[in-house]
Amino acid sequence: MWLRGSTGSASGSRGTAVDGSATRVRALSSAALHSGDWPNTEIRLPTILPLTRDDLPFDTTELARFMVGKYLVRDFAEGRAQRRMAGRLVEVEAYPLGDSTSHAFIGRRAYNASMFLERGHAYVRLTYGSAWMLNMSSEALDVGAGVLFRALEPVDGIAAMEARRPGVPLRDLARGPGRLTQAYDIGPAFDGVDLCRGHGLWIGRVDEPQRPVGVTTRIGLSREMDRPLRFYELGSRFVSGPRKLLL
Repeated sequence: MWLRGSTGSASGSRGTAVDGSATRVRALSSAALHSGDWPNTEIRLPTILPLTRDDLPFDTTELARFMVGKYLVRDFAEGRAQRRMAGRLVEVEAYPLGDSTSHAFIGRRAYNASMFLERGHAYVRLTYGSAWMLNMSSEALDVGAGVLFRALEPVDGIAAMEARRPGVPLRDLARGPGRLTQAYDIGPAFDGVDLCRGHGLWIGRVDEPQRPVGVTTRIGLSREMDRPLRFYELGSRFVSGPRKLLL
């Protein structure tokens, strides 16, 4: 899919220019999208390749680090048209086997059964009675563990995300786990979905250089607070939480 600026020039402006060899475009500002103030360049949206289960590391902590820089894609119908939302994951947290803060720690229950599916399945849970959280199962079948998707950088389908979060700046559309699911319209119907199937709701990759990944402690816990299990893209303005935690 190609978007053309007013001149089709190979040189752009405002930091969003992408040459013909690029595989990803930085998300344009919401104001630019609404005003038609496009950079004077031809912009290519990324070709996102589905991740297979064999691509995913077996260890939860390794998988969490691996997922930074990967893509979360939501395909949906809008009338007769097929639409897509896509974003680059910039922040995740690992909840490995034996972690007392994990929803799987007490063993398999009806509500957490998706965490015990083989790695690469969605686990969607209502947290604090108000926000759905999207996690991914991260170990072998019948082993309960997961990776929480905390934040992403919107890349495609930004108008659809804005429709679900009206009046919110681009940076905050999916900067935090509850915001992410709201922007993507993800709820309990997605619990147990195979994210490696490549349609509906799925994970993917783009052929691009890996950016540096930072690690710090997780957010909002009352125990096991000192474990370095939160991974994020260094320098990304789409990462959630206090900036001091990223130092």
